[in-house]
Amino acid sequence: MKLGIHIGYWGLGLTSEDQLLIVQEAERLGYDSVWAAEAYGSDTATVLGWLAGQTSKIRLGSGIFQMPARSAAMTAMTAATIDQLSAGRMILGIGSSGPQVAEGWHGQRFAKQLQRTREYVAVVRMALARERVEFHGETLDLPLPDGPGKALKLTISPVQERVPIYLAAIGPKNTALAGEIADGWIPTLFSPEHVSDLRKLLQEGADTSGKSLDGFDIAPTVSLCISDDLEQARNTMRAFIALYVGGMGSRKQNFYNQLVSRYGYEAEAKTIQDLYLDGKREEAMAAVPEKLIDTVSLCGPKDLVRDRLAAYRDAGVGTLGVTPTAFDREERLEQMRMLAELAA
Repeated sequence: MKLGIHIGYWGLGLTSEDQLLIVQEAERLGYDSVWAAEAYGSDTATVLGWLAGQTSKIRLGSGIFQMPARSAAMTAMTAATIDQLSAGRMILGIGSSGPQVAEGWHGQRFAKQLQRTREYVAVVRMALARERVEFHGETLDLPLPDGPGKALKLTISPVQERVPIYLAAIGPKNTALAGEIADGWIPTLFSPEHVSDLRKLLQEGADTSGKSLDGFDIAPTVSLCISDDLEQARNTMRAFIALYVGGMGSRKQNFYNQLVSRYGYEAEAKTIQDLYLDGKREEAMAAVPEKLIDTVSLCGPKDLVRDRLAAYRDAGVGTLGVTPTAFDREERLEQMRMLAELAA
C-alpha cells in the first residue's frame, strides 16, 4: 500500500513555503503521490504545475479537477501539460463536484451526472490519445454540428502512454461507474469495514465494460491524527465529519450524509445534519459518534493507527491518501513522519 499526502485547498492556513516544504518532505520520506484540491478558492492545476518544477519523483494528483469548471478538452490539455512539466507524473483525478458549486459557482446544471461523467471521460481519453476528437453523445457534442467547428487533436503528447484517470465517487452508481471507466477510485469517508459492498459495485462496473480490476487503484482520502490522547485525536476529526455529513449539501441532497447512513448511522446522520443546518455547529460536531470517527479516519495512538493501516491493506487499498489534521507546518511534518514509520 502506497502513501499519498493531501495538501487540500491552497492558501488556507499555511503559506506557500510551508506547503512546498511539506511536499518535499513527503517526497523524501517516500510518499508516492501528492494531491491538491479545489472548490471555489485555489485551483488544482496551478498548484500541481508549481509543484512539478520543485519536485522530482512524487506523483502529482488532481484531487480533484471539477468537471463543471472545465471542458473535457481543457482537462485533457491541462493533464498533458502537467505530465510534460513533471516528466510523466500526472494522475488525473476528476469528479462532478456538487449541485451547490456546479450551479452556484460555475453556472452548470447538475443533471445527468452518470452519463455526463461517462462521456466526459471518453472525450478526455480520446484527446489524451491524440485522436481527432469527434464525439456525439447525450451531454457532449463535438464538434457542434451546426457551426464552423472542426474535429481537432491535441498538439502535444503526454509523457505517459496512458495518463491514469481516477474518479471521485461515493454513491453506489458513481462507484460502479468508476469500476467501469476509470483506472482508480477516490472515495471520501471510506470505511474498510464496508469494502465488500463497495467492491461489489466496482466489480459490477468492471463487468459492464468487460475489463479486469487487476491494477485498479482504490485510493481513499483519509484524515490523520496520531496522538497518545485518543479523545483529543478523535476531536480533531469532528469538524470535518460534521461539515460533510451535516453541511455539504442540502437536506434533500447530501451525498456524504447518505453514505454514512448506508454505514448504519442513519439516525446519527440526520441529527448531525439537522444541527448543522440550524447553525448549531458545535452541537453537530459533538453528535458525531466515536465509532464513526474510528471507522472513517486514522486517529489515536501509534499501535491503534498501525492496526488500522492493516485494515486498509486488507481492504485492498492501493494508495492511502492522508490529510494530517494539524494546523501548522511542524505538526503536519511530524504526522507525516510518524505515518511513514508505521507504514514501513
